[in-house]
Amino acid sequence: MIVKMKKLGLVGMAYEKDAILNALQRTGAVEVKLHREEEHSLPLPPADGEISAYHASLEDALERLTQAAESYAKEHKGAPHPVKDGFEVSYEEFMAAANDRSRMDGLIARVNALTDQKAEKRAALNRTERTLHAAGIYRSVQEPLESYAATAHTRAFFGTLPVNAWENVKAQLPALAEGKELAKEDDEALIFLILHKSCAEEGEALLAGTGFTSCPFTGKETGAEVYKRLKGECEALYQELDALEEEMAGLGGETRALKIYCDYIGYEAEKAALDEKLRGTERTFLLEAFVPEDAEELVRRELSSAGTVYLEFSEPAEDEELPTLCKNNAVVSDFESLTNTYSAPNAREMDPNTIMAVFYSVFMGFIMADIGYGLLMMLGGGYLKYKNRSRKGGIGALAGVFAVGGIFAVIWGFLFNSLFGIALPYDPVLPNAEKEMCSFAGIQIPEVLVIAMLLGIVQLMAGYICKAVQCWRRGEVLDGILDGVVWALFSLGAGLAIAGLVSNWEISFLAPIGGITAGVTLVVAMIAAGRREKFLGKLSKGFGTLYGIINYMSDVLSYARLYGLMLSGAVIARIVSEYAVGFINDGGVLIVMGVLLMAVGHVFNLAIGLLGAYIHDARLQYVEFYGRFYEGEGELFKPLGSKHEHIFLKPLAAEKREKAGVPVPTKA
Repeated sequence: MIVKMKKLGLVGMAYEKDAILNALQRTGAVEVKLHREEEHSLPLPPADGEISAYHASLEDALERLTQAAESYAKEHKGAPHPVKDGFEVSYEEFMAAANDRSRMDGLIARVNALTDQKAEKRAALNRTERTLHAAGIYRSVQEPLESYAATAHTRAFFGTLPVNAWENVKAQLPALAEGKELAKEDDEALIFLILHKSCAEEGEALLAGTGFTSCPFTGKETGAEVYKRLKGECEALYQELDALEEEMAGLGGETRALKIYCDYIGYEAEKAALDEKLRGTERTFLLEAFVPEDAEELVRRELSSAGTVYLEFSEPAEDEELPTLCKNNAVVSDFESLTNTYSAPNAREMDPNTIMAVFYSVFMGFIMADIGYGLLMMLGGGYLKYKNRSRKGGIGALAGVFAVGGIFAVIWGFLFNSLFGIALPYDPVLPNAEKEMCSFAGIQIPEVLVIAMLLGIVQLMAGYICKAVQCWRRGEVLDGILDGVVWALFSLGAGLAIAGLVSNWEISFLAPIGGITAGVTLVVAMIAAGRREKFLGKLSKGFGTLYGIINYMSDVLSYARLYGLMLSGAVIARIVSEYAVGFINDGGVLIVMGVLLMAVGHVFNLAIGLLGAYIHDARLQYVEFYGRFYEGEGELFKPLGSKHEHIFLKPLAAEKREKAGVPVPTKA
């Protein structure tokens, strides 16, 4: 259900603002809103942004530390990995992070220093490695490099050029010139060319455009000594880098404390940003907020010890936009994320999650429709849900959805008689999806396709009933009947007519009953469609309703995707099992192949089936079902201090119950 909201008006002393905001945060039940303009009060001056900049610098340093620690742990097996996000923290530990500033600032300073040193060393290493690569061809030179210089009467060229270019140069050397190839590496040649000064220009012209690179090294060192020195420098830089990375990785043990501190500073930044929503006088500040109705006493109790506070709870105005907070049981709450992915419900409509959860699970089970796959979904989903049981949303919620879908997959699998595509020794309740056809109005179509469309009609009927309930909640009784109940009865009539037209089912008496019901309700819907219009408007609305039946039938046909997905999965499962069992029956080495095929094939089919089921099942809810009544466009309730990037903050109320030895109640 969607929780009813109360509006909190609060006046507190300016010097107690921080303590009061902390008290509101402890409740986990207060979302601060923009305060309306009020006489004798002014907006508070905006925060200077210093704390936000500080928070950003912390996050930047944390990211660098985490990446460095993770990289080191991958390269050095056995090295501890930094703490991953999502760990649970008590309220006391979270608030105690305020005292960690000096230690955290020292840690950040060291992380930044190490990062800068690593960058410098890495840049130096890159330069030295490039030089070492260039020196590689000179390592065979055993004479001092300065000995390859010109003399008083000669011009010398000492360096590298492509091998094929050297062959051309060598063939065209003038008479007073001598050239020698000292070494060859890959496609490069190290050459020493000496020419008499009289033909120096000719030699220079020969080398022009050949890619000749003069030796970048000189001095008394030999080429071998230069190469050895550079290689030693690289090794030294590698060792220095390793030492820096090891020290950085050693700081990785502080990631837990740093993540807590980052989220605490994030909370402080959130409080500072609240100044844009508050108003104040010379000595007080004014705050307005939304509070769930059932949390009113909790808020009063926490504020009573926070300072001098005047507070008042009132009903929100009719036109006021309220945040949405859904409270459902543990099963249905997992499905809330599906709805929120589409659009969160607005606070003034009915919560669609319970009825959507039923249909989503039934349809997912229908698509998978296998006892074996259902059991795997229940086990795998249940395990992941248990591991993430303390966190709302995320992978835990999705796992819960798959686990519930697995229950229905087992039920449908039993009805269709399928265990990993293998038929068990009993007669199935429902027809074979691959083979059994039925005569529908004289046309042969798969019998299970009709079942899928009838399931769709049931959901469309439920959507119209939800529309009626939505209207009745707002006192619009006639609209609920004409826009909801009438169309629900039309859907019922259409479903009965379709079922009656299936000759195999031998319930043809339902066809005229359904047809009359659908026809009468359609006429009523056409007449009612233009009830707020004038004469011509009534006609156009009525005919528009008649034309809309095409869209209705298109929506019904959309549910054929249930049959298509189920059929493809069933065929693959049967083929995999038939081949695997065949290999196993042949014995020998083929047994191993059969077992592997059974495992890999069914895991692949399950994964692909779940992906298709998740996407297409969601589409049916969003378009066909929610299109009947759902308004959405809501903003989820975001309590002060509830946004954390790295930690899961344990609710203070639960903490107090544990300390008092009182069992934590199960969420209802």
